[in-house]
Amino acid sequence: MPLTPPADAVIFDFDGVIIDSRQPVETAINGALLAHGFAPLSTAETARFIGPPALSAFAELTGAAEDSEIVAAAVATYHDIFARVYLEQTQLIEGMPELLRSLTLPRALATSKARQFVAPLLEHFRIEFAVVSAPVLDEPKAETVARAQRQLGARNPVVVGDRFYDIEAARACGLRVIGVTWGIGDRHELRDADVIVERPAELLALLA
Repeated sequence: MPLTPPADAVIFDFDGVIIDSRQPVETAINGALLAHGFAPLSTAETARFIGPPALSAFAELTGAAEDSEIVAAAVATYHDIFARVYLEQTQLIEGMPELLRSLTLPRALATSKARQFVAPLLEHFRIEFAVVSAPVLDEPKAETVARAQRQLGARNPVVVGDRFYDIEAARACGLRVIGVTWGIGDRHELRDADVIVERPAELLALLA
């Protein structure tokens, strides 16, 4: 059943919604932790650090302040390792290419992923967006979403995300949000979304 009232555009999160980046993120996080004297994480532990900005993730992982030298060093190492492995290890979510081909609404990408990694992934997977909004200086996700909305020129877009960060960002911008369960967040984490869907085909039906 479509959204009521209908959206005039869609703002997609990237990680967990369109791409599965769990493997390269795990590789890079654990490589950075080991390089700076910290214990590596299990796959389950790593999953919750997919989505938030790298600075806040490594502040939590190291127990240091976001503006500390150790966090800056760990983030730099993380980006260095990620740059070497992300194209090979990232996967496209099954069903998303078909959804994007079928979607007629204008669409934007609003991602917390560092800008230098976004364009190569879009080119690698041959997917396009009218607007691509990536963070400037680790800005809050709400600012990334707001910029995507402004550049789309949309009055009533809907945000599609898989984490509570996406829900918080959408609410800060006064927007509706669809939670998807094929990413990192489960139904409990996504409970404050307007709608929760299990499969890309359900998402397409909502946006039709």
